[in-house]
Amino acid sequence: MGEVVDQWANIHQDMLDEFAKRIHLYDDYLQLRLVCKQWNFKLPKILNGNKAPWLLLPIGGGAATNEAFKVDTHKEILEEKGIYHLTLPELQYQLIRGSCYGWLIIVSMYEGTIRMLNPLTKVFLDLPPISNLPDVIYNEDQCSFYFHGHNMITEKTIFANKFLIWKVIINSAPDDINFMAVALYGSSRLAFYKPSNKRWLKLPTRALPYFQDVIFFQRWIFAIEYDGQLYRFDTMTKAGPMVTIFKPSTPFHTVTTKEINQKYLIVTADRSLLLVVRHLINLICEEEECSYKTTKFDIYELKENSNAWSRISSLGNYILVIGFNASVQMFAGNLLNSKGNQIYFTDSLVEEQSLVETYYHNIGIFNLEDGSCQEVLSDVNFFCPPVWILP
Repeated sequence: MGEVVDQWANIHQDMLDEFAKRIHLYDDYLQLRLVCKQWNFKLPKILNGNKAPWLLLPIGGGAATNEAFKVDTHKEILEEKGIYHLTLPELQYQLIRGSCYGWLIIVSMYEGTIRMLNPLTKVFLDLPPISNLPDVIYNEDQCSFYFHGHNMITEKTIFANKFLIWKVIINSAPDDINFMAVALYGSSRLAFYKPSNKRWLKLPTRALPYFQDVIFFQRWIFAIEYDGQLYRFDTMTKAGPMVTIFKPSTPFHTVTTKEINQKYLIVTADRSLLLVVRHLINLICEEEECSYKTTKFDIYELKENSNAWSRISSLGNYILVIGFNASVQMFAGNLLNSKGNQIYFTDSLVEEQSLVETYYHNIGIFNLEDGSCQEVLSDVNFFCPPVWILP
C-alpha cells in the first residue's frame, strides 16, 4: 500500500499539471494541493502560477458566490479557461474597499466592521471598525461624520457604512513587523493604523482637502487632491504624524460640466511617482440608475526633487492597474499573454455607486497606443464593486 502512495507522491510534473488544468473551482484546487506534501510543494499557490491581475466579480445581490476572472489580453478580455469559481460566503453583505498584497479589505454594511480577507486561504484579520475612525460618531442607528470637508452630517448607520469608507490600503502583508493601514474616508479625512496603536489615528491636514487617492511610497504616505495638490505624511516622527504639502505645476485639462475625473497615484519601478487622471462622462443619471464611461487617461510623472508634473504619452512595456486596489505598475513581460502600454481599470466612484439602486460599473482595459478601450460587463449591476486582486 505504501508503494502506491509513493507512486502518487512522485507523479511526473507534467501529469500533475494536467490534473490542475481541469480544475475550475479554486476550493477543489486547494484540495488537490493537500493530497500530499509533494503535491503541495510542486503546485503553485495560485492556479497556473499566472501573476496577471485577477478580477473578482461578486455575482448576485448579496449572494455568497463570487467568481474570480483572470484577465487574458491576448484573446478575449475574459476567457472561459481563465474563470475560477470561489465560494465566499464571507463577502455576504460586505463592500470591498481595498485590495493589496493578495488581501481584500471589506466593510460590513450592517455592522461597520473593517476586515482583511485573503480570498484564497479564507483567513480573516480585523482592522479597527468605522466607529473608531476620528471624527466619526455612532449613536444607535445614526452616524455623524464630516463629508467633503463641510459641516458634520448625520445619516442612518447602514447608509453611512456604504459610502463613508472610500479606500483602505496596506503597506505590506499583515505579518510584516512594520505593517500599517491607511483609510481614506468622507473624501476629506485620512487615518492610519498600526497594530501597536490598536486604533485609527488621524493624519493632519491644513485645510479641507478633497482627496482622491492615497499610496505608500518609501517611508511616507502620499495623498492626491482633486486639484492636483500633493500631501506627504510622515508617521515615523517622535512628535507625531507630520504633513508636507506640495503643489507641483501641472498642465491639467479643464473639466467640462459633463465630465468628471478621478486621480490615482502609482509608484514606478524607478521610484518616481505617477499621477493618472481618468476622464469619465455620465451616460445615465437618473434617480435609481447610474452609469459612467471612461473616455481617456492622462498620465504625469513627478521625479525626485522636481516641482512639476511631466506629461508622459507611453508606458512602454508596463501596465497600470487601478481601481479599489492599491494602484500599481507591472512589467508586461512578466505576465502571461499581456502587452504593455495599457491601463487595467475598475470602477471606484464610491459616492455615485452608493446613492442609486442600479449602478453599472465601468471596467475594462485602455490601450494608450491607439486610445481604444475594451470594456467588459458594462451591463451588469454588481451588488459589490469588482476589484483587481494581485496574487
